[in-house]
Amino acid sequence: MNLLIVESPSKAKTIEKYLGSGWRVIASVGHVRDLVPENGSVDTQHDFKMRWQIMPGKEKQIKLIVDLVKQADAVYLASDPDREGEAIAWHILDILKSKRVLSGKPVYRVAFHEITKNAVMAAIKAPREIDSNLVDAYIVRRALDYLIGFGVSPLLWRRNLGRSAGRVQSVAVKLVVDREREIESFRPQEYWSLSADCNISGKTATGFKSILNKYNGGKIDKQTIKDKNTIDKILTDLGEPVVSGTVQNIDRKKTSRRAFPPFTTSTLQQEAARKLRFSSKRTMSVAQKLYEQGLITYMRTDATNLSLDAVNDIRAYIEKTYTDKFLPQSPNVYVTKSKNAQEAHEAIRPTHFDSPATGLDTDEQKLYDLIWKRTIACQMRNAEFDSVAVDIKPDNTDAIFHSVGTTCTFDGFIKVYNETRDDDETDESVKLPPMSVGDKIDINKFIPEQHWTTPPARFTEATLVKKLEELGIGRPSTYATIMSTIVDRNYVEQDKQHRFHPTSAGWIITAYLAKYFTELVDVNFTAKTEDTLDDVSNGNVGKLSALRDFWTPTESTIDAARGVKTAEIIDVINEFMAQHLFPDENTTCPKCGGALGIKLSKYGAFIGCNRYPDCDYTLKIGADTPADIPGDDNTDKKPNTPIDLDEGITFYPTGKFGPYVSNGKQNASAKGYTADTITIDIAKDLLNKKSAGKISEDLGENPKTKQRILFYATGKFGPYISSAKVNVSVKTKPTLEEAIELINNKKPAVYARNPGKKGKK
Repeated sequence: MNLLIVESPSKAKTIEKYLGSGWRVIASVGHVRDLVPENGSVDTQHDFKMRWQIMPGKEKQIKLIVDLVKQADAVYLASDPDREGEAIAWHILDILKSKRVLSGKPVYRVAFHEITKNAVMAAIKAPREIDSNLVDAYIVRRALDYLIGFGVSPLLWRRNLGRSAGRVQSVAVKLVVDREREIESFRPQEYWSLSADCNISGKTATGFKSILNKYNGGKIDKQTIKDKNTIDKILTDLGEPVVSGTVQNIDRKKTSRRAFPPFTTSTLQQEAARKLRFSSKRTMSVAQKLYEQGLITYMRTDATNLSLDAVNDIRAYIEKTYTDKFLPQSPNVYVTKSKNAQEAHEAIRPTHFDSPATGLDTDEQKLYDLIWKRTIACQMRNAEFDSVAVDIKPDNTDAIFHSVGTTCTFDGFIKVYNETRDDDETDESVKLPPMSVGDKIDINKFIPEQHWTTPPARFTEATLVKKLEELGIGRPSTYATIMSTIVDRNYVEQDKQHRFHPTSAGWIITAYLAKYFTELVDVNFTAKTEDTLDDVSNGNVGKLSALRDFWTPTESTIDAARGVKTAEIIDVINEFMAQHLFPDENTTCPKCGGALGIKLSKYGAFIGCNRYPDCDYTLKIGADTPADIPGDDNTDKKPNTPIDLDEGITFYPTGKFGPYVSNGKQNASAKGYTADTITIDIAKDLLNKKSAGKISEDLGENPKTKQRILFYATGKFGPYISSAKVNVSVKTKPTLEEAIELINNKKPAVYARNPGKKGKK
């Protein structure tokens, strides 16, 4: 039997149908191992040696894999074809080696970018070794994230500054905060425009609009006309109500627009956000399902290229469906823009073009249609346009009115697909009637319009992903996680238009990190770190070199930050948030005349008076009424509100037996921890320890009783073995032979009856 190990159960089912008899396919269900959630799991003093553990809840799956490996003749590691997938294959291989179950069996690494029978069989025929460079890049990435987490996060918890910091998430939050600062400091400027309703003389049905473009020899740009006095003077010069003019110049040209490239991970998330209102997380979840059903290629990619077979299939479909009029002479070729395309294989595309997908749910159908149309369109002819620019000069004034008209003469790719525009992309062209130089024009009405400059738009998921990609921050596998993380950790929130607003927590952590961890939120430094990870992936930079270059300055920064006094930090935050907190610059306490400023509490930030406790005035951030929250960190009025930590785990400050954590299925005591000291890693460890005693390991059959003997790592009195209701305490896991002897030689307890109670004799 050959054993093939993939990441997802649904993918396993699809592939097992292709392989047939002689094969077993099993899923790892994602990552199987991670760093031990303890300080020191990355030993910076000894070449960054790392301590790994099987992830909580994955023990049973690992046991299934190990049992199947024992029966297999060969093992194929077929996790996803990217950095994280390579790491999963490496972890599984390392676990199998540690358990000594391979015993000379061949182990192959195979990778495919679409789940079709041809792709799977081709990959199996061309196995390779695990790519150590990709694994090293994963190790560096994981180590950096861990070191930042365990280095910076405790500084945040201790002073109620935030829940966590991260290489990329912190930059994303800062981008949102910086945009908000731009918006709050923005002061609108007045300007005017002047348009004219025109028609060709004697032809009232030929109406069109023209915009003042030149006046008294000067160019009129968007904000040239500053006030009403200026526009009134221009109107007086032009004369009213009816003015005649002449077509002075016509500029005709043909233009074309090329089809958009097929989707990458980033552009798919952006377009799904614009067209379908999908979050990045939702998009990737749906795309994962489509991939596992064999309907699209791998959905984490920087590449825009397509395989020759796919291009031929697409061209055949276009010719059959839309005729050869829509088919370019040669295939359209797209060059990947990403500087270091990490998973540069193929763009995201359907795996076949002969028939539509069926049996999909609503979200799957919507996203599949989007991918289908974009892919077909990318190999169609350009859309073609006739563009006409007309200059009209009023007969009585030195002015020029300008009109631009564009007419589509051939649909090309637009017949199938057109990309949605972002907020800052507008199309002001109009359709113009046929005109010639010298034609007389009736200018029937002048339309002056007052405008005000507008602040930059807040980020949506689409525009924030686009910005991160432009800056070289993050990679295909991380965008969705970044978006969900900054929302889940309450650093940003989204309004009804899906635009990001920073919360007070987002403001505070950005203020702190920008002052004391400048490089952590510096876009250039973060982009350089991403480039370094790519260099490790490509074998151009060594793992240890990359880690040392990052950690040496970061460690010094962390050490320096430990000594900063809280009062100084609050001053920094107040200065950073001054415009946000007090837009009118009034910081006077309305109750006592003292000074208002930011106050930090484990339950959130608020505005308070500097004369506390003599003055107990408080105000919620962004509110106009006093806050019903503690006025000081040491107050006894502490709410017992549950706190969502992450990953579906909640901390409850009070319970029947004290504080506890819960994942919805199981509770574990968190005695000794408070909302200030509990972390997601501590909570996971508590739940893991609680469940460990309930997870058994089958040692084998007892030949005497024909019953299984189970080993439990923990119990009320420590490790024990159990079979047929007989339990025996042990110090360590015994062999099957030792367990049989212990169980069979266990003497039964003898009880004597006493009135009303039992006792050992």
